[in-house]
Amino acid sequence: MITITTLLQRVSRLIPGCVAALVLMACGTPSYAQSVAVMVNGEPITNYDIEQRTKLDFLSTHKQPTRQEVIDELIDQKVKIKEAKQFSVDPSSADIDSAFADMSSRMRLTPDQLAKTLESQGVRPETLKERIKADMVWSSLVRGRYKESLQVGEKEVAAAARAQGDTPDEKAEGGSFEYKMQPIVLIVPRGSPQNVVEARVKEAETLRSHVQSCEEANALFKSMQNAAIRDIVTKTSADMPPSIREGLDKTPIGHLTAPEVTKQGVEMVALCGRNPTTVDTPQKKQIRDKMFADKFEAKSKAYLAQVRKAAMIEYR
Repeated sequence: MITITTLLQRVSRLIPGCVAALVLMACGTPSYAQSVAVMVNGEPITNYDIEQRTKLDFLSTHKQPTRQEVIDELIDQKVKIKEAKQFSVDPSSADIDSAFADMSSRMRLTPDQLAKTLESQGVRPETLKERIKADMVWSSLVRGRYKESLQVGEKEVAAAARAQGDTPDEKAEGGSFEYKMQPIVLIVPRGSPQNVVEARVKEAETLRSHVQSCEEANALFKSMQNAAIRDIVTKTSADMPPSIREGLDKTPIGHLTAPEVTKQGVEMVALCGRNPTTVDTPQKKQIRDKMFADKFEAKSKAYLAQVRKAAMIEYR
């Protein structure tokens, strides 16, 4: 009886080096693409991995990265995921698929469409999902471990504003407000002809002229067919772009904003309240967000350098 060990020994004499690579590739496949370029903590980075990531980076940035830049990215990816696992930060496949779907939605694509777009450029969707996973776990890990030192205080915001030669003056910015709103939609089925859309816009304008309070809006739109009014949401000036703030500031309390055509149909907002607030103004929020991003970047780089230094990295 021929044992597996004996069989492998015979194969190794026929094809030198094949047994050593058996865990990484089938002996009959192209050797370069599947050959190992780097070992990171016992995990391989193959030339195929490098090729795939190079194509993905080019699609993302429209710049051709060097081979070493791509290898460094893949090493970072490996050490980030391993470090995160040590702290039980390990998203499931469903979590990764959900993040992939969110990305495709921002690109106005379905997950299948994004996958096919990648494949048409020679990139496996799994290559992007691995990058998404590394980014997810690392962001969560850095935020969790350095939560206290990443906080940005009011004094820091004021000091940063003075250093830029600015003063976060709420009066100069027109003040910061807290808006209480109820989104409204007159539903238009997808694919409807333009005349149907225009008819609903005219209907929205007519209804808008009749509504004088949020109570009236609720009574009207809750009883209408092919229409919906949602629960009250609260947002501040800092949460919204200037164009939306401008529209809300021009709308009297209890009235509706101008209708806007969206994927759902014709949408408006019932403005139920607009009150001054001491919460961040748009200018303060911009300063605060940048300061947080700078702190996060510094902590991330230092932490990554630390885990890379401790990693076992072997170039082949």
